[in-house]
Amino acid sequence: MGKGGKVSVLFVCLGNICRSPAGEGIFKKMLNERVLADSYHVDSAGTSGWHINELPDRRMRLHGERRGYTFDSRSRKFTPSDFEKFDYILAMDDNNYYDILALAPDVEVQKKVHRMVDFLQKLTHDHIPDPYYSGADGFELVLDLLEDACGGLLKEIESHDGK
Repeated sequence: MGKGGKVSVLFVCLGNICRSPAGEGIFKKMLNERVLADSYHVDSAGTSGWHINELPDRRMRLHGERRGYTFDSRSRKFTPSDFEKFDYILAMDDNNYYDILALAPDVEVQKKVHRMVDFLQKLTHDHIPDPYYSGADGFELVLDLLEDACGGLLKEIESHDGK
């Protein structure tokens, strides 16, 4: 477990303005609904530094609001120190996954890194697609996938950590 006895979870995509802040917001809402928020530390980051300190993409925020989510974290870049801070590091696609693994100091730490789609329960997809250059359907698909995968992630964590 991470700092202060809390389970720490980090969602990672490329720019930290669409997929990873959505994963963070969805997961936080699930934790709040289950009165588990005090047992977790949740954050998001990007493998690039293109949007540092920006809010999530306006379109992602709007689509999230329609489903009752608040996506208001500020973008930051993933750093090697995140391996020390987080128990679970979730990559949205294979490029993110391999970029993160390349920064890992050892094989043991690499075990913290997972593909978000590995936690899908009902839907099937080989990655969480980047909706940045897509229309409304792309943002909705990402939210559908993340809702499903966040539910599976929470089940997985709770079954292992006995929460």
